[in-house]
Amino acid sequence: MSDTLPTLETLSLSLADKVATVTLNRPDKANAMNWQMWQDIRSAMQWADRTPEVRAVVLQGEGKHFTSGIDLTMMMGLQGQIQDECDGRMREKLRALILELQDTLTSLERCRKPVLAAIHSGCVGGGVDLVSCADMRYCSADAYFTIKEIDIGMVADVGTLQRLPKLLPQALVKELAYTGRRLSADRAQAHGLVNEVFESAEATLEAALQCAREIAAKPPVAIWGTKQAIHYARDHSVEDSLRQMGWLQGAIWSNAHVREAVLAMKHKRAGAFPPLSALTPFKSLG
Repeated sequence: MSDTLPTLETLSLSLADKVATVTLNRPDKANAMNWQMWQDIRSAMQWADRTPEVRAVVLQGEGKHFTSGIDLTMMMGLQGQIQDECDGRMREKLRALILELQDTLTSLERCRKPVLAAIHSGCVGGGVDLVSCADMRYCSADAYFTIKEIDIGMVADVGTLQRLPKLLPQALVKELAYTGRRLSADRAQAHGLVNEVFESAEATLEAALQCAREIAAKPPVAIWGTKQAIHYARDHSVEDSLRQMGWLQGAIWSNAHVREAVLAMKHKRAGAFPPLSALTPFKSLG
């Protein structure tokens, strides 16, 4: 393997069939997202992005809940870190902290490989921010989603209010954000937040892995380009997105990949496609 599996304090990683499984692994704390977990999530996504052997990622949680959201102990500690006798400096520290946490979650979107979330039981607060960044979401029948920030006196500030309105009707987002109510698995599926609901956490994970394996069998460059096009279209006009699509297709088109895909379909066999290139962090060069 070009890049070995990193050891992370709050996550566990595995790789099989070209699919990386990233597991939130603080079950004794309901996978509460402490500072280390935020850093580990970004590290895991960067590893998946730069590793050619990885063609898709499945994100899951260990234990009773997917995640109970941001660790409240971390929040209290961070309040002390941003304290400053100058009010302006304190607010600038807070802004920098928020941008840091936002960047961690955006790493799921920056990853060239699709990220699929397998969600069971509670997906609370920061967990909603996290799965809103995933390409697809599958969940168990007991899963629920809660924008919990309103109940601790703050505005959700690391992506939920920006991404959920692209995934759910705005009035529903407002209901959830203003009240802190739970969104059930069935209602989440009815409104398009999740792709499918399964009876158990185990069935949910297997469905996500099966879809990820199907993705991993497709041409990686075409998958990357498709992800880029969809995310660009989400945030731009149709005209701008069509123009960008022309440049994108012109950049990634491969006669060899198209030929191999057609031959594989014709002969009813799996296609043989080269992986995306390995990405080397600049700090490791020289």
